[in-house]
Amino acid sequence: MNSPLARDLDQVAKEKNIPRDALIEVLEQAMEAAARKKYGMQKDLESQWNEDLGEVELFEFKTVSEEVEDDDIEITVDDARKLDPECEIGDSLGIKLSVDDLGRIAAQTAKQVIIQKIRDAEREMTFSEFKDRKGEIITGIVRRFEKGNIIVDLGRAEALLPKREQVPTETYRQGDRIQAYVVDITRATKTPQVILSRTHPGLLMKLFELEVPEVAEGIVRIEACAREPGHRAKIAVSSTDSDVDPVGACVGMKGSRVQAVVAELRGEAIDIIPFHNDPARYVVNAIQPAHVLRVYIDENAHKMELIVPDDHYSKAIGRRGQNVRLAQHLTGWEVVVNSETKHSEMNAAARDELSRIDALEAEGVDYLIRHGFRTLSEVTDAEPYELAGILGCSDEDAELVVSSAERALEGLILEEADRRKQAADLPPEA
Repeated sequence: MNSPLARDLDQVAKEKNIPRDALIEVLEQAMEAAARKKYGMQKDLESQWNEDLGEVELFEFKTVSEEVEDDDIEITVDDARKLDPECEIGDSLGIKLSVDDLGRIAAQTAKQVIIQKIRDAEREMTFSEFKDRKGEIITGIVRRFEKGNIIVDLGRAEALLPKREQVPTETYRQGDRIQAYVVDITRATKTPQVILSRTHPGLLMKLFELEVPEVAEGIVRIEACAREPGHRAKIAVSSTDSDVDPVGACVGMKGSRVQAVVAELRGEAIDIIPFHNDPARYVVNAIQPAHVLRVYIDENAHKMELIVPDDHYSKAIGRRGQNVRLAQHLTGWEVVVNSETKHSEMNAAARDELSRIDALEAEGVDYLIRHGFRTLSEVTDAEPYELAGILGCSDEDAELVVSSAERALEGLILEEADRRKQAADLPPEA
């Protein structure tokens, strides 16, 4: 029978893409919850969907007994046989109740349960649909704004672009198209399940995958990515085919490919650099467009000092330190940039201080400076075996160098104390 309720079920199942059986189960649960609200929790109640009538039927079950001790769950044989002449003592008799008797409040309870169950089913379906799309780019429409967050319409679901995942330089209006990176899928009850990002490095990498066929095919690999969203980014690329230039492939003819990515990121500048297995070459590439004269590596501290021409110093550092910061994030190395003049001045000051070590010749001082030692305290903190390796001497001689450096440091501290005392004793200028 095609009842109004049955037609409603079919329509909801079609619109919400929820299985009809699941809706019937929800309806039965809702009717049972409404009945318990009216009749109490003591009664043995059960609701069943009648396909022929197209409605939910409600039954109260009672045990047939000779003597009734609890009216809620028992019925006498005489009363039971009025309903079913063939019933016997001990049988469970189902008595159909009128659904109309549930009343307005009970009906409202049923409606609320149905709505909640449908929402739960929708959330579960959304989770199932999007759980495998984490780490992908998705396109939607800006629907509304809530406390700084952007709610994005994905068609079958809504997604959340939190304020922390938005680029400060970007603005959106209701109805705008937006591409974003899926960072997480949650089963949250009140917030959208799909969490998006416009700041994640994965967005940049996926955009290149869309624009550069060689990246999508795996011929060109994006080895690392660093972003300061809305301002500048760096990606390091390599190629599995010696005939394919990875940087050229990502740039494209007349810069068409990289410009398409820049346009989607609303003007974010992108540096594409060649990846190299040699850390020094990699860092030198990463600091582009600055030219590097020399590199000093401290593997123990995972640190590199780059010496650049004086006129390239500002390029190497970048606006507000942006270029060197991105290079550090990209390579994983701590990077210190010094101009050629500053490096020479620092070396001269270091040579003057380390020359106080009596146990060292001038050549030994140069060796230590070349390996990053610039103060007496750095020498005194060093292990003798480390100095022995640098100076090419025995551990015993290296220990003498440390002892000599400790004496020189004590003298330097006393000299500095005397200078301060003399400065304090000077009369104020008239």
